[in-house]
Amino acid sequence: MTAADARLRPGARVGVDVGNARVGVAASGAAGALAHPVRTLPRDAKDDTDVDAIVELVRELEAIEVVVGLPRLLSGEEGEAARIARDYAGRLAARLSSVVVRMVDERLTTVDAHRRLRDSGVPGRGQRAVVDQAAAVLILQSALDTEALSGRPPGEIIMPGGKRKKERRR
Repeated sequence: MTAADARLRPGARVGVDVGNARVGVAASGAAGALAHPVRTLPRDAKDDTDVDAIVELVRELEAIEVVVGLPRLLSGEEGEAARIARDYAGRLAARLSSVVVRMVDERLTTVDAHRRLRDSGVPGRGQRAVVDQAAAVLILQSALDTEALSGRPPGEIIMPGGKRKKERRR
């Protein structure tokens, strides 16, 4: 066991990349060290069937938290996409009252996911089906790596409704 492994809280985590048409989902194993793709869900803003599927996955994995990407603008400001992601995270938090939902900065993860898929030989048309999963993997892996290096959970806790929870720093 390395020093970084000792800094990770044990427990599975779920990563989420919220898009306009699709939601990418990734997960880690119980050790919480390595993210892997799970599935791409069609976005269902009307009935929240995508949220239902994520809640079910969190329960199946007995996940300790959900990490949702916060798509800030390059300037660091939050635009419409960030508002949508915050709202989504708030709906997840409302449904997962005993599981923490966190948001982490995910600038350019979709661009990076497209590049990595292209570099690995996945043709442009084939990327559409998996790019959201790949972005969710990048979001979750970044959060896991941040925790391993810092010893602290990444990002900000989201309360039901999308509000930020004030956290005390140790």
